[in-house]
Amino acid sequence: MALLLFLFRLMLVLAWILLGLLTELLVFPLLSRTRRRAVVGGWSRCLLILCGVRVRVQGEPMLQGAVLWAANHVSWVDIFVLNRVRTTSFVAKSDIRRWPVIGLLVAWAGTLFIDRRHRQAVREAGRQISACFQQGDVVGLFPEGTTTDGQDILAFHAGLFEAAVQDAVPVQPVALRFLRRGWRAPELAFVGDQTLAANLWFLLGAWDVTVECEFLPPIAPAAHLDRSQLAHQAHAAVRRAVAGSGA
Repeated sequence: MALLLFLFRLMLVLAWILLGLLTELLVFPLLSRTRRRAVVGGWSRCLLILCGVRVRVQGEPMLQGAVLWAANHVSWVDIFVLNRVRTTSFVAKSDIRRWPVIGLLVAWAGTLFIDRRHRQAVREAGRQISACFQQGDVVGLFPEGTTTDGQDILAFHAGLFEAAVQDAVPVQPVALRFLRRGWRAPELAFVGDQTLAANLWFLLGAWDVTVECEFLPPIAPAAHLDRSQLAHQAHAAVRRAVAGSGA
């Protein structure tokens, strides 16, 4: 049964991905920026449905104005979960760009790629983040710099919080929890040396998958907070929600 479900969903997902890529090439040049973002949001919602992923939004996401969403990172799915709530410009490691197919999709979704091996990478990413803030956008950040199994989180890198400090933009911590049949499901994480094909097998062949997306109280910009303090506060809030909640 799992094999049949996997094959059925895989065919639907591949067809939807192809439609997305064609939309980017043929339709996006004709659309305004606002319309493009609406298309990306709707496309992300449909992708999650085809993957069999239910999203349960908790808390109160900031849906207007510039904000930095700082979330823990579990899977390639995370980008589309947040896009479902509000179309988001993401900051992600450059390795993701090289993922088969998914790399193209996350680039299409407005991802800002950063190569931490280059000395100026964080500074350049900061300029791009600031440009997004000036347009009133939400920027999604995965400050751990890598994925985990979702049971706990790693330390947050503080560098990319600098743009929020400089532009006096609020930071809203976001906790992502993956569940299967109501229980925490670390097997759904895209982590370690696992291949994308293996992760798709676990995800597309699974029943009753839910991602809890909890928006925690925003941290308002304050003159006394530097980027390290801001990262520390966001980390503490996300860790409490991730490690101290759920079955």
